[in-house]
Amino acid sequence: MRCLVARAYAADPPAQRLALALFDEEDDVAGVEGEKPMDGGFRGMLALHPCLPVGKSRRQLAWVLAAARELDAFFGRELPAAAASGYRWRGLTFRFFRSTSAPPLAPTPRRTPSAYAVGPRPAPKDAKDDIPFSLGWNVDGSLLTDEARVRETLFHELFHINDERHGDWSPKALSADYDAIVARCGAGNVACLRPYAPSATKVRGGTYYSFQPNNGETVREYAAELAVRWYDEQRAVLAGRPLPGGAAFKCGPPENARAWSALVQEFFGGADLVPPCRR
Repeated sequence: MRCLVARAYAADPPAQRLALALFDEEDDVAGVEGEKPMDGGFRGMLALHPCLPVGKSRRQLAWVLAAARELDAFFGRELPAAAASGYRWRGLTFRFFRSTSAPPLAPTPRRTPSAYAVGPRPAPKDAKDDIPFSLGWNVDGSLLTDEARVRETLFHELFHINDERHGDWSPKALSADYDAIVARCGAGNVACLRPYAPSATKVRGGTYYSFQPNNGETVREYAAELAVRWYDEQRAVLAGRPLPGGAAFKCGPPENARAWSALVQEFFGGADLVPPCRR
């Protein structure tokens, strides 16, 4: 496999060094997606085209490698060992692509989806680590504009893979509270949803990504955004920085606290460096 990676990137030596470092250090393979259509839900129909991250797209490979290294430091050295016991972040295949609108429309360049996870479903909680997992990765994704956003997008997509490894956990564990929030606020009422949204990410012209309709089973996206919020808050505590949004997510409405506790126990061995809430 290492020889195949080296050969694929032979025409771009800087990209080759990055791809080989990703393989050598993280056991990750930087390949390409196949040519195929994709039903993007609220994004519409798309066409995906294989695109090796070389030349001007090389920065995506550099950012992915930096994010992978940071995750190693985060789980391997900075958090209690139990935090990594139920979470997988290594041994991945990255399928790089670019996207356009799909026929019968003219092939207009698109920047969505930025990334997506591909894993076996259903996947038992005790699934072996040698089961292959892949991430589709857009070389021009709208969310993938700098190293920090790449790091958060990677964590979001990794959560989807881990969610499947845990028997598609999020719909079973979080749907009751999630559905109640949507019934109370409506999917498009941004002001009402604000206290419940784990991140500020919104769909252009729409609502918070964690509550965006026509996006698969949306509680899974809520759970992935919640995982990113956990990651960001732990990193903030470790670095001595203010928490994202200025307050702990778990200290908001009761639904937040229940979802936070369930996710931290299921995936991160109960590790939470954020101080308890003051009541």
